[in-house]
Amino acid sequence: MTERPDLKQALGRLLGPSEPEIDCDECFAELDKYVDLELAGRDADAAIPGLRAHLDGCPACREEHESLLALVGGDQLL
Repeated sequence: MTERPDLKQALGRLLGPSEPEIDCDECFAELDKYVDLELAGRDADAAIPGLRAHLDGCPACREEHESLLALVGGDQLL
């Protein structure tokens, strides 16, 4: 049987996270700090519990995270 990542992702969204999750408002409020911790090599998931689970299940917040990470990470590369 071949593994289908698209099906696995869809089921994950349908079933919800297996750990506590924050909402979009909390995610947006904590996203700057989360990205700073990631870029510093610190454990962002431990510092802000539930944010990773939210990013895994929310395409809008995940896109915001990826954009912010690219923007801030690009600044650090200069």
